[in-house]
Formats: sequence, structure tokens, C-alpha cells
Amino acid sequence: MTSRATPEGPVRTTDGALGPHALISLHDHLDGALRPATVVELAAQVGHELPATDPDSLGQWFRDSADSGSLPRYLETFSHTVAVMQTASALRRVAREYVEDCAADGLVHAEVRWAPEQHVSGGLTLGEAVDAVQGGLAEGVAAVRAAGGHLSVVQILCAMRHLDRSPEIARLVVRRVRAAEQTTTPHGSVAGEPSPGSVVGFDLAGPEAGFPASGHREALDLLAGERIPVTLHAGEAAGAESMADALDAGRALRLGHGVRLLDEDRGMSAPLTRWIRDRRIALEVCPCSNLQTDASAAWGTTVAEHPVTAMLRAGFAVTVSPDNRLMSATSVTHELDRLRAEAGWSEQDVLAVQRTAARAAFVPREYQDWLERRVTGEAS
Repeated sequence: MTSRATPEGPVRTTDGALGPHALISLHDHLDGALRPATVVELAAQVGHELPATDPDSLGQWFRDSADSGSLPRYLETFSHTVAVMQTASALRRVAREYVEDCAADGLVHAEVRWAPEQHVSGGLTLGEAVDAVQGGLAEGVAAVRAAGGHLSVVQILCAMRHLDRSPEIARLVVRRVRAAEQTTTPHGSVAGEPSPGSVVGFDLAGPEAGFPASGHREALDLLAGERIPVTLHAGEAAGAESMADALDAGRALRLGHGVRLLDEDRGMSAPLTRWIRDRRIALEVCPCSNLQTDASAAWGTTVAEHPVTAMLRAGFAVTVSPDNRLMSATSVTHELDRLRAEAGWSEQDVLAVQRTAARAAFVPREYQDWLERRVTGEAS
């Protein structure tokens, strides 16, 4: 794995600076996006023991652990990042730095997801945790705007599949989405642009196999009744049945990963496959992460063999995201660079996935329109 494309030093605050297109990220975990130096500093403050205390060595430890080829082992790395994100100040800092790194990555819009229920062991309420993240995201967005750039960043709140707090998280999402709808659009912003750091949707995260979306019907029914956008992890650690469940029980508008969709049917004959393609259900594909966890192992072990290219060529609504910047030593720019270099992607391919991401974003249609114009260079 090559080194992290997002620097920890001075931040480049103009979106689209790293390539010919402004970029969009739809699948990015906050607790997987910390800077190694930040983990070291926060761990020292709370007395959490790390496997290494030098930022470079710690970053390498995260990458090596994530390269194990096992999703459970990959998820174990989060025990250290989550441990240092249990206070309002830590959450605020991590969120602000996340925005800085998105700006350095050339993003114009990012949807960052995290599970508030994992960040309350230090005494925060769920609402206080969300407030802290929203505050940090807003600070980062304000800094980008002050530097002359444009970057919108919103939250997707996750409930953990193997736990039982999904109804509570769903109710929190509904309250936050409704509150954001009452917020006046900031002066000078683009029509439909969401408030910085606002909550826009819901996800189920954590172990996929054995914990179907249908086990969270109360939460998912509430969200469907309130017309709240839902994206669900599916087709990463489990196959077609998991994706069908996400669509049927969850009414998901997007699927997190979805890379196992074509494992058993390399053609387009399966009804589920045709439905996902023809209904333009967006697939939030994260190639580097998928290779680390063996989610795409049925296709091979390289970026060139990853099914994202076959999905794009077959007409699926493909988007490309980092998943976990720290664990995968990656960024949107890095993912796309590897697809160009190793899978033969053209600039038209890159543009196609950015336009798809703009249309799949959990934002009002007016802002989707602007994002599409921005990634195509028609808006500044």
C-alpha cells in the first residue's frame, strides 16, 4: 500500500486542486479517518495504551493490521480510534481535521458516517456527541470557505448491526434531519446546500454476516415513514441475500460497498442485479478497503481485478470512496489514481463516477444539480 495521499501538514483548501475534477466522497468513516499523530496525542491525554506511540510507526501498524485479509481483524483496529474519541473536545478536533483532510484531497462534498453509540462511554449523551462532531465539521467548513474554497460536509449516523440501539439512533436521525430543514441557508451559499455538519441520513454498520438489516425493522420502518434517506452496508462481508435484505427491509437508496453483487452471476440475468442496475441504486465502492478485507476476493487480489470496473462497464451506479483513510492509507484521490494506473480508467470514467456521486448525495436536488455542474467544471 502506498503512503497516505492526504498530508498532515499545511492543508490545501481549494477543492479540486489535486486533479482535473472536483471530487465527492459518499462512504467515509470518521473513526477510520484520524491522523496517526492525533491518535497519539489523544491517547496520551486519556491514558489509552497504543501499539506504537510514534505517529509513523502507528500509521504503519494500522495499515499492516488492516491488510490481514479479514474483515473482523480490520474492524479490530477501530478499538484504538474509538477509545480516543470519547470526549466532546476529541470529537470536535477529529471532525475539524477530517474536513481539513477532505479539502486537501480535492473534495467538494463529503458525507461522513459514524456511530454515536460508540462514543458515549466517557459520559456524553448521543446528542452531545453529535453536537461535538457537527461543531468540528462546521469549523472546518468555515475555514475552507474563509480560504476561498467550497466544501460541504454532512453526517450520516450509524447504528451497529449487532447491537440493539437502532430505534434510538433512528429517532435521533429524524430529529436532526427535521431540525436541519428549519435552518436558514447561510449567506452566499449555493441553493440547497446543507448546513455544515448537519445530519442527512442513516446507516447500519458493524458485522454484516449474521446480522441482517431486517433485524432492525423498527428503526428502518420509522425512517421509511419519515422519508429519511438510508444507505446500508451490504455486499461486503455477505452476498446477494444481504443486499436484497437491505433493499427490501431497509428501502436503502445506496449500498455501502456492494462489491459481491456479481460474485455468483457474472452476467445480468439475476433479478436483484438488474434491479440494482436499472433502478440506479448507488454502490459506494471502496477498492483499497475491499482488497484488504477480501470482500472482492472472488475477483482477484489486485485493483485491476476489482469488480468496480466490471460494474462501471455494465452500467451500475458506481461511486468511489475511501472507507477508512487511516486503515487503508488512502483518499479519494489515491483510490482514483490506482484505478487509472492499474485498471485502465480514463478521465471519462472518473467523471462518470463523480456525476453519479453528485446525483446520489443525500442533499436537495438543487444542490445535486450544482454538484454535478461542479464536478464537470461547469460551476465554480
